[in-house]
Amino acid sequence: MNTPVVLITGALTGIARATAFAFAQKGAKIVASGRHDAAGAALVAELRAAGTEAEFVRADVRHGDDVRALVDATIKRFGRLDIAVNAAGTEGQPGPTVEQTAETYAATFDTNVLGTILSMKHELRVMQAQGRGSIVNISSTFGHEGGAGASIYSASKHAVEGLTKSVALEVGSLGIRVNAVAPGPIQTGMLDRFTGGEEVKAYLATLNAQKRIGQPDEIARAILYVSSDDASFVTGHILTVDGGKSAG
Repeated sequence: MNTPVVLITGALTGIARATAFAFAQKGAKIVASGRHDAAGAALVAELRAAGTEAEFVRADVRHGDDVRALVDATIKRFGRLDIAVNAAGTEGQPGPTVEQTAETYAATFDTNVLGTILSMKHELRVMQAQGRGSIVNISSTFGHEGGAGASIYSASKHAVEGLTKSVALEVGSLGIRVNAVAPGPIQTGMLDRFTGGEEVKAYLATLNAQKRIGQPDEIARAILYVSSDDASFVTGHILTVDGGKSAG
């Protein structure tokens, strides 16, 4: 479709924000969602200045009513939903497993896993009626490799990848594709919080073939590809974008 309608959760920062601008450059109509009205209004103003139709809808993906209203607002504004990018996520509280609690588990899983489930539930409600659609969930290389000090986050991204594959099998015959993109270390606020400083980031950069930290727009381009009709026979796939980290 030449002018797809794209819904992006967690769109106010990082990879999701870069994805919104990447879609805007392709002429897509965008519904950006997040939890902060002022930042949402500023993002939409920038997207419109770039020449695209865009709306902001405040939503917390941990709450089903918010997600239902978000998807309904998308349909009310643009009449359909072609692509959904489920990027809302949190790193939680990194640290040793013995320091984790039921509260740190819930804080991470409610956003990363429940939020993905609720988002797909309501996106699929619309896409099934349309008979087409593409969903891209955001995972991480920790979703299939694990990482010291990231047990809860890693477990949540394992869950996202399992959900992606399972839902792809459910809806593949209905004209709907479901994939995930799994970034390695990318220069975002989340990486800054997780590493706590440039020294750890510099070390992470040594672990991939390109010896550098990736940029959000590099992940955005991968999301554009896997969500597009160019990837029409790709579903249930986890696209790893990590500069060669997983090759070694």
